[in-house]
Parts: sequence; C-alpha cells; structure tokens
Amino acid sequence: MTVLDLLNDDPRKKRGASPIRHPEKAGRPDAPILRKPPWIRVKAPGSKAWAETSGLLKDAGLATVCQEAACPNIGECWEKKHATFMIMGEICTRACAFCNVATGLPTPLDPTEPGRVAEATRALGLSHVVVTSVDRDDLDDGGAGHFAETIAAIRSACPQTTIEVLTPDFLRKPGALERVVESGPDVFNHNLETVPSLYVTVRPGARYFHSLRLLQRAKELNPSLFTKSGIMVGLGESRIEVMQVMDDMRSADVDFITIGQYLQPTRKHHAIDRFVTPEEFDSYKTLAYAKGFLYVASSPLTRSSHHAGEDFAKLREARRRPPPQPSPASRERE
Repeated sequence: MTVLDLLNDDPRKKRGASPIRHPEKAGRPDAPILRKPPWIRVKAPGSKAWAETSGLLKDAGLATVCQEAACPNIGECWEKKHATFMIMGEICTRACAFCNVATGLPTPLDPTEPGRVAEATRALGLSHVVVTSVDRDDLDDGGAGHFAETIAAIRSACPQTTIEVLTPDFLRKPGALERVVESGPDVFNHNLETVPSLYVTVRPGARYFHSLRLLQRAKELNPSLFTKSGIMVGLGESRIEVMQVMDDMRSADVDFITIGQYLQPTRKHHAIDRFVTPEEFDSYKTLAYAKGFLYVASSPLTRSSHHAGEDFAKLREARRRPPPQPSPASRERE
C-alpha cells in the first residue's frame, strides 16, 4: 500500500477536517529531540537581504526546499539571495522518516511555474541555480517533463546561468531520467540519503540500488554531465557503511559527494542517533577524496544545495586539472 492509498482512504476527508502536514506519522510515538552541540550553530534569518529574497519568492508564488524542508542554512543563503526552487507543488507522495516536506495528495501541475522559476532566477541574479522537487508518483513521468520545461525556461531567460537539478528517483517511471538528462542540466543530483541497512525505516518508499543505478545511468546517457549525491549521518549508520556507500557511488561514477548531519524536524520524525563531530566529517572528506571523488563537501551543516554555485565552480576546475602523476619512486617499484 502506498501513501496515496492511505490518503485516499483517510476518514478525515469525509469529515471535512483540516489535513495535517505528516498524516502518516501522526500515530507514531514521540521521539526525543537531542540538544544540539556547540558546533551546530546557524545565522538567524531576518536581514534586509533575507527579507528581499523572501518577498521576491512570495510574490512569484514559488516554493523552496529551504522553507519546506526547514533547512538550517536558510538565513545564510537567503541573505546572499541564493534559493533552491522546489517545483511541482509543496506536497510529496512519499513519506520519508527524515523529511519535513508535507505528505499528501498533490495538486495538478501549474504550467506557468517553469516561467516563474526562470524569472525569479533572473531577478535574483543567480549564476548557478538549483531546482528540486517533491516526489510525484501520481504522474506518469514522475514530473520529468516539468523538469525539462523548467530547464528550458531558465536557459531561455538566463543563458549564462548553470543549472543543477536534484531529482526524485523516478521509480517505475520508464523514460523519465532520459527526459531530464536530454534537457541539458549541468549537474544531475540524486541523493542516496542514507546507508542501505536503514532504507526500510528511513526511506521506505525508495530502493537503494535503484537510486544508485539512476546516478550511473545519468552519466552513461551524458558522460560530460556532472553527477552528485549526498547522505546524512547520525541516523544510526556505522563508519564502515558510510565507506561502502562512498565505494558504491564511485562505482556509479559519481563526481561529487555531500555528507551532512541529520537534524530531526519534529518528535514524530526519525530520532537522531548521535551528533557526528566536525573531526569525523573531516575524516570522511579525506576518505572520499582518496576514493576518487572530484569534490567533497562534508561538515555538520552541509546540505545538497548549500554553496552549490561555489562548489560547482570548484568541481568544474577539478575536472580540468590533469590527473596526478606517479612519483619516480612508485614508477621504480613498478
């Protein structure tokens, strides 16, 4: 049974009650929320530039993952007039245990949305834009066509802007990935989110190896495409499991990995197992570079879209650099 089945049968619809943000989590026992350590500190939103970004997005009628997923970096990013657009509505058809985005029956696609995203990209002066979406299992193509239309609209309005997409897994949506890749994004991002052993509890609607294959197939379709994926830590995974995910990503030819601390949105969400220290994040970064990633972002507050434009510039430069040459000593050993 899917979340859509549960929502279609929801008795509250018949009673006319107001929907809740996470109906599938309502019956879960409360999980404790741990006190954040000193290294989890963010800038509070409220500056003049933040208010201008907020007003522009509100006037455009656009959703952002910054708001819907309760991103801790919203104060910093919006002050710089950086925002990650979330297309296809604010309601997701999945029920991931970590995510703050609302679950429910989504609304029909808005054909004007791609143009409004493009205009907001121009108004914000973005040199690099990130476009993500809710999962839309209700659509035959999973929303791939809407992604393609949004990319085309941005290319038309802002031809110099580089485009990064953070897509759903398009599970059981044949041809969807091909449609997105053919539309020509510069970066294709799909997050694995966690280690395979935690999928049943953390990401129950998804399949680890399907997501891994999605990333591999994107690079096969366009070898010049930059591919990117991320995981959260602090959910109960082991260090060895994280290292295995790195190896899996490299086997799928993923260029860029992001690793960040899981932060629990509410007491009904998956509990935090522990807070990973900054030193451990640095260790993960060293390991990831040793495994061959072109670029690595690993810190407690790392998120997929955080510093995306700056990171893309570094990623592109890393690909341009010649591969390291073996030392004379290593050649002698050969």
